[in-house]
Amino acid sequence: MSEMFKIALPDGSVREMPRGSTPADVAAAIGPGLAKAALAARVNGELRDLTRPFDGDAQLALVTARDETDALELARHDFAHVLAEAVQALWPGTQITFGPATDDGFYYDVMAPASREPFSMDDLPAIEEKMREIIRADKPLRREVWTRQQLIGKWEAEGEHFKTEWARELPEGQELTVYWSGDDWLDMCRGPHLPSTGKLDAQAFKLMRVAGAYWRGDQKNAQLTRIYGTGWLNKKQLADHLVRLEEAAKRDHRKLGREMDLFHLQEEAHGSVFWHPRGYVIWRELEAYMRRAIDGAGYREVKTPQVMDSRQWEQSGHWGKYRENMFVIPDEVPNTEDEGPIISGEAEWMALKPMNCPAHVLIFRQGIKSYRDLPLRIYENGCCHRNEPHGALHGLMRVRQFTQDDAHIFCREDQIVAEVRAFCELADRIYRDFGFTYAIKLALRPAQRYGSDADWDKAEEELRNAVIEAGLATEEYGWEELPGEGAFYAPKLEWHLTDAIGRTWQVGTIQSDRVLPERLDASYIGEDGEKHRPVMLHRAIFGSYERFIGILIEHNAGRLPVWLAPVQAVVATIVSDADDYARDVSARLRVAGIRVETDLRNEKINYKVREHSVAKVPHLLVVGKREAEEGTVAIRTLGEERQKFVTLDEAIALLKAEATPPDLH
Repeated sequence: MSEMFKIALPDGSVREMPRGSTPADVAAAIGPGLAKAALAARVNGELRDLTRPFDGDAQLALVTARDETDALELARHDFAHVLAEAVQALWPGTQITFGPATDDGFYYDVMAPASREPFSMDDLPAIEEKMREIIRADKPLRREVWTRQQLIGKWEAEGEHFKTEWARELPEGQELTVYWSGDDWLDMCRGPHLPSTGKLDAQAFKLMRVAGAYWRGDQKNAQLTRIYGTGWLNKKQLADHLVRLEEAAKRDHRKLGREMDLFHLQEEAHGSVFWHPRGYVIWRELEAYMRRAIDGAGYREVKTPQVMDSRQWEQSGHWGKYRENMFVIPDEVPNTEDEGPIISGEAEWMALKPMNCPAHVLIFRQGIKSYRDLPLRIYENGCCHRNEPHGALHGLMRVRQFTQDDAHIFCREDQIVAEVRAFCELADRIYRDFGFTYAIKLALRPAQRYGSDADWDKAEEELRNAVIEAGLATEEYGWEELPGEGAFYAPKLEWHLTDAIGRTWQVGTIQSDRVLPERLDASYIGEDGEKHRPVMLHRAIFGSYERFIGILIEHNAGRLPVWLAPVQAVVATIVSDADDYARDVSARLRVAGIRVETDLRNEKINYKVREHSVAKVPHLLVVGKREAEEGTVAIRTLGEERQKFVTLDEAIALLKAEATPPDLH
């Protein structure tokens, strides 16, 4: 009698299946509808192919299109493989490397054969058509286990130099898998995959663009072509995504930043922002708003050095973890023999700070601290530098020089939950002031970390309890726990904001850290007269001013709330006879605290309206001869069709109310 495996299903039932059975067999045994709908399976929590046999008794959950997260990941992974197969079918001799799924699609890095130029946008229609042909062929996707030598032999024989190099570095004895598409094409891959290419919707993908990419991300290596695509489960999802992309393009902060004259970037300072006067008004308003918030919450603002020697970063642990992302410089002293500078023997390297935390510990260590001094909340608008790769830089969203609204709370063990709860409530108020909804996620311990399991258990539970006490660990706030995504020194809470077109941005964070105070020897005198280590809570709400401003611009499509708008009103004349009155109106508005400009140019009023609308000025106050005689203004509000006629006093009262920051109402 053959051995039988017990397969437990989510509804609590158990099916006995013979050795060699697969999740596909279970689906077929349940019914033909499920057999057709099943895409993959979770076996004891692991995502697997439907046709992979069970290893023994197992918990089984079949994955269908209703399980959208898993289904999309599988589909996008398969689209990437189909892309690589299509390119090689169209242009034999093309070398393939790797192609993962992304947040909204997939890409594959390839090298064109020597007989042709690198791939371009002109090639995408042909590749798309070939991909649809492969999908319509409904080719089975079949998993096989190979040896390292088999892989090396195949890739060498086919002239796949990049795959050969990668295969040679794989460890001996490790189980290596390949996936066949039909009987004529395969790729090295961990999987899992859909049962066949026909499970993909041939109308649910689109190739978007091509870009250069270096083999293994190293600019010293060969340059490849990266072909990007977006992939979905059905045609409607693709159409909805393309509409979102179109809307996102309209809201692109780089485009709006130019039109609104807020900032610019240029090659002379890669990854650093040149703020124009109007853009810096937004920054200053945010800075003033945040200072009011942290002053009210009991923080003390500090300023720390931009450059510290490497020993500090070695002691903190950042040198080992972040060294390649730090800007380092030799610590030079004059040579006494007048032969130029030499490197000091005491501190051979200095580094621009990539974060503020070690410097805040040094402030905490100045003077003896008592348990009565805690919690001590130290805040800094801290300018930091990180050596991001050129290809990763993206407007305000990813820069090399940035300023964090950074703070660290040094507290006792018994104060942690209360401090984290207070931070949750502060963050909630601030995000609501800016019109955001958000989800809170708890990022748990990663595989590589400092500290004991007991400390991690305690830190994770404290963060969890604080969110529960704040009433935010609910479905309404998108509460979720993320295994393995914490920092190397601490678990963290993350705030993921949702913008006006449904995109999410991870912005705020608070991390509970027992490691850095230990590494940097921070201590306080407890009630027992003995030294104790404080717990260090790392926290930020904006994240960085640059990125938060970029998010605000895109969230509001440039139409910032009046209190944040660089120019809150423009007084524009219809005829030159009203110039003096326009100047008087502007003067009255300035006295009331309104940021106002006057447009007296000899241009038609419709031209002025269009120009100031492009610049996203919230209110245009139009004045002519009649308004001058009556002491009125015609207010044209951005985005509204009709203008309204009010007295100057009424206009001032209206603008003053809208220009008041939300925390000062």
